[in-house]
Amino acid sequence: MKATITTEKGEVIIDTEVIAKYAGAVAVECFGVVGMAAMNVKEGINQLLKKENLSQGVSVLVEEQRIMLEFHIIVAYGVSIAAVSDNLIENVKYKVEAFTGIPVEKVNVFVEGVRLID
Repeated sequence: MKATITTEKGEVIIDTEVIAKYAGAVAVECFGVVGMAAMNVKEGINQLLKKENLSQGVSVLVEEQRIMLEFHIIVAYGVSIAAVSDNLIENVKYKVEAFTGIPVEKVNVFVEGVRLID
């Protein structure tokens, strides 16, 4: 599915993979987020994704000119999950809306694991 922006000069079509990569990059910049998680469905194992695979931890749905995002993250040990989630939601909502020009209606955060940070 793709996001479409209609302007007076024509249409701009944004692939949801582009939105997912951008949103994933914004998410890992947030305090307390160690990285994005990919769920291995076969074994049920969470894996910390490398930077080039950030979009795999993000789901993007575009309906009626609104974006809905889901994040699967790994948080740092000892941080407030609520504070990390609130910060992630605010930052991602603001930056994705500025990036795409399309309102972000909903952001869901799934904490898939906790890691110690050196």
